[in-house]
Amino acid sequence: MIERFGVTEVVATGTNKPLTVVIGCDTFPPDINGASRFAERLAGGLSRHGNNVHVIAPAFDRNYGTFTEVIDGSPMTVHRIKSYKLPQHKTLRWIWPFNLESKTSKLLREIKPDAVHIQSHLIMGRALVNSAKKQNIRVLATNHIMPENLIKYSVIIPKFFEKTAMKMAWADAGRILKKVDFVTTPTRRAAELLEAAAGVKDVLAISCGIDASKFANTTPTSNAEPRVLFLGRLDYEKHIHNLLKAVAMLPRSLNTQVEIVGDGGEREFLQNLAVELGISKNVKFLGHVTEKELPLAYERATVFAMPSIAELQSIATMEAMASGRPVVAADAMALPHLVHDGDNGYLFQPDDVVEFSEKLKAVLTATPEELERLSENSLHLIQAHDIERTITIFENLYRGDADESSTSDDNSDDYYAPIGLLSPALHNRVQALRDRARALRESALDLRERAEDAREEVRERLVEFRDEALERTKAVNTRVKRSASKTAQKAKDAVERATDLLKGEDD
Repeated sequence: MIERFGVTEVVATGTNKPLTVVIGCDTFPPDINGASRFAERLAGGLSRHGNNVHVIAPAFDRNYGTFTEVIDGSPMTVHRIKSYKLPQHKTLRWIWPFNLESKTSKLLREIKPDAVHIQSHLIMGRALVNSAKKQNIRVLATNHIMPENLIKYSVIIPKFFEKTAMKMAWADAGRILKKVDFVTTPTRRAAELLEAAAGVKDVLAISCGIDASKFANTTPTSNAEPRVLFLGRLDYEKHIHNLLKAVAMLPRSLNTQVEIVGDGGEREFLQNLAVELGISKNVKFLGHVTEKELPLAYERATVFAMPSIAELQSIATMEAMASGRPVVAADAMALPHLVHDGDNGYLFQPDDVVEFSEKLKAVLTATPEELERLSENSLHLIQAHDIERTITIFENLYRGDADESSTSDDNSDDYYAPIGLLSPALHNRVQALRDRARALRESALDLRERAEDAREEVRERLVEFRDEALERTKAVNTRVKRSASKTAQKAKDAVERATDLLKGEDD
């Protein structure tokens, strides 16, 4: 086993017996996408609860095998399977499927998990399902996939065959998911889609969850310098081209700035489109950002935009809400589950660029009081997506416990109730949560700074030790050289004396 990416302390919590869980992924960090981020946070949260977590995922480079990696701040065992780069995608990798089941079966026999939790029904998922079922191990599946997204990037499926291919893909998903003990997906709307399209029954709606304290801030939402943020993969189904077109329709006097965080196959096209629309000077493509920079991107924004038509939840939208930012999103798939029209932002009909622009303008020209209302409502709604609740539900499912409570709080009737202006009691609660989250964030930053100071002190001492060791080594070498020189001279003198004696004897 090899150490990779450093080590941090594990804190065990909870009263139940710790579990051994295998999380199987077709995409996992350093991949950046919704499924990858959910698996990362789930694994980290389970580990912090004191559970023994193993992840089986594709290798992200030519190195494969078993490693200790720090995932979401917690060290755990990650089994990286040999993989190959997909030519039509920037980051995703492909595992050779034909001998994969023998590998997963061997790993499960060694690990002996209480449960296996797959994050898709694709290559890794189906191998693990078959292996686990043969060994009588409980299996859960969380669906993050819409076949439409995969087919878009296929290089072998002609356009006229796409609809048939989608039906076949959903049917294939159903065949695999019907084998598992519990099927989950992030929202009730996504669950209904999965049940209808794949023929799976009793799908549980469990939010991906979020640690809101990581995104808490004291910066009020402001449109003094209007700024629109998009964060996510720059791929076609995200419809970022509609965002650029909508921004181009805004009054020039607003001088709206756009920040686009992320990368993907559409980046060059979008950069060229910004030039064509005459807004390239106002649009910044920031690429991927670090975990430290991520909350700051939300904090700078006036409004978060999510024009995607294929979101089964949208972790980025949840992060924006946890930052207290209004959201303008397409009225498609699961986004209306997060964005309550008129309460914490606005919805627009997918591909209706004019309506999209009008909704952005409504936020970018709102009064400070209205911006604060939208912000508070985002903070209020995100409380139902607490990741601790999500992790607890999954722990219960891993033990085989499922009942009417096996769903996250965002599926309650209260969550869907219109808000308008928060009542004084809810306002005070949001403020208290905001203060507590800010304190936690500041405490975490202080701990990171102290840790960095400690690391810097260690580095300085190591440098001093190295310099001192070098000086000592030089001194020793000098002494050795001198001693060797003296010894050599003595030997030379001895040889000369012996030579003289021999000559004397010859004479």
